[in-house]
Amino acid sequence: MASVSYSLVEIQRRIDEVKQFLSITLSIANAHTVEFYTRDVWNRFMAVPPQDVLSSVSSYNNQKRAPERRVKERSTTLFGFCSDTHRLIDTHELLQAAKSHSLPDLGVSLSRDELLEILGESREDTDAQLEPDEFMNSKKSHEVRSMSEVVACLAQHCGVKQYGLQVYGIDSSNTNTHGAQERNRKLKKFSRAYQKHKNVARTQGEAPNSPPEELFEIKTALKGDCDASYDGVAGMAPQEELLIPISDVETHSEETPETEELFLSALSVDVIQTTSPRVPPNQLSPEEKERRKRENLEKKAQNRTDITRAVFSPLTSYVTAETELRELINELQDAVMVGLHTCGDLAPSTLRMFVAKPELAAVCSVGCCYHLLSEEFDPAGHESLHSSCGFPLSQYLRHRSWFCGRNARMSACLALERFSVGQGIQMESLFFRAVFHVILRDHYGSFKSEKRIGKVYSKAKSFVDYVRRGLRKLELDESKLSDSDIQAYHDTYLPRMAEMHAFNMLKVALAPCIEGLILLDRLCYLKEQEDLSFSALVQLFDPLLSPRCYAVVGLKSHRSSS
Repeated sequence: MASVSYSLVEIQRRIDEVKQFLSITLSIANAHTVEFYTRDVWNRFMAVPPQDVLSSVSSYNNQKRAPERRVKERSTTLFGFCSDTHRLIDTHELLQAAKSHSLPDLGVSLSRDELLEILGESREDTDAQLEPDEFMNSKKSHEVRSMSEVVACLAQHCGVKQYGLQVYGIDSSNTNTHGAQERNRKLKKFSRAYQKHKNVARTQGEAPNSPPEELFEIKTALKGDCDASYDGVAGMAPQEELLIPISDVETHSEETPETEELFLSALSVDVIQTTSPRVPPNQLSPEEKERRKRENLEKKAQNRTDITRAVFSPLTSYVTAETELRELINELQDAVMVGLHTCGDLAPSTLRMFVAKPELAAVCSVGCCYHLLSEEFDPAGHESLHSSCGFPLSQYLRHRSWFCGRNARMSACLALERFSVGQGIQMESLFFRAVFHVILRDHYGSFKSEKRIGKVYSKAKSFVDYVRRGLRKLELDESKLSDSDIQAYHDTYLPRMAEMHAFNMLKVALAPCIEGLILLDRLCYLKEQEDLSFSALVQLFDPLLSPRCYAVVGLKSHRSSS
């Protein structure tokens, strides 16, 4: 295998660079939007008008330097901040520094194609064969297309057979486990209907065309299931995301259908159920009738009793780094650990498990929901009660007691690429919440910003309605305020809404740097291990389609290519 990798020392150097940048800028990411007006956040951090910040962000996205009215300061700047007042005086300098401290510019990540080349696998034109968007939304379809080939190559490189892989889906939620079983059942149903439709068309000498209504209904149900299952990840609690070890099993199966069968050609042999060309029963010989009857009986019996031979086996279990996989999966052999958008602490837990379990030959982990990570060095001491915190993972950052903060980790979930093409923040909802907090301060005493009022904005018809719904949600006396009193707050702060917009755009600019530090910490953890032959950060997905696009990939050193 080619050794195009970055050393531990190089990764540590990049971590230091990002740490230095965030030591100056992290306070912006940690500023709570709810308290934007009650704590006068803009004037605490900014010495430039909001219009200048918005202009600089816009022009920077267009690769042009906008004229900026800088505050007349004699002090030097560091990343655009005045060294004396610690307020921002040069937005362009900050934006430039943020870009240079994000993963693409740090130069320590690989592309998906580079990883495949390193693994020594020739890339096939899978896009011409697979159409998973028939069954799921465009985001998940793109992820499946991009990740499946990488996982197959990792399995093959580690000596796990590329075909006949047994997949175990482990989830702490029993509801999600049952959902996986139901999707598998619907895929089988679709396969049977599809094969029947195809064979009827061929018997009649026609090319398969538009599928009948039965196929359309099954496909619609499948796509709905996938959309509902995967797009609500941000709301999950830690450890509820799917993690999939892939293990070699001895499966002797028929060939999969021809490549023209699109998505079905990528399904496992357990899912695809081929059918023989349709022949009227009165034309079958007695021997053929008996053979088919016997095969059908054997197939039904096998489906009922031989669960371990199923290609996909969903399991329900709360997974931590200490979980013994062999207690969950008795027949587990050499395996690849796969996590697609593993939530919160589950992503670092899979990496710890990969390092600790000799049966895991490789790992490919794409995390998400950084705001749900536990931090070992939380000054408040709340999250450090965990036995194994999710951040920092590496000894290098642990020795430096590095702490990000929940608001900064929440900011790391923002998608810079989407904002660059006009898919911006829903500013009005943030503005409503911040002004509502002013009302709570003025009329209901001190109130914690963490107090949640739920999805009030989506139901509210106006700011007045929003406030009244929020007060009822918090069980506060709404009779203290008239409608005109509430509207007056809205009108007073509306001219300052641009401040919030500009400030949040700076948070967006810092997001890739915070995410980068979290991911570099995970890569550093793998680099610190002695028995790994390869580890890397790999951009698997298009960030416009899937913002959490980086995978942490690792290979054990005692494995060799088959």
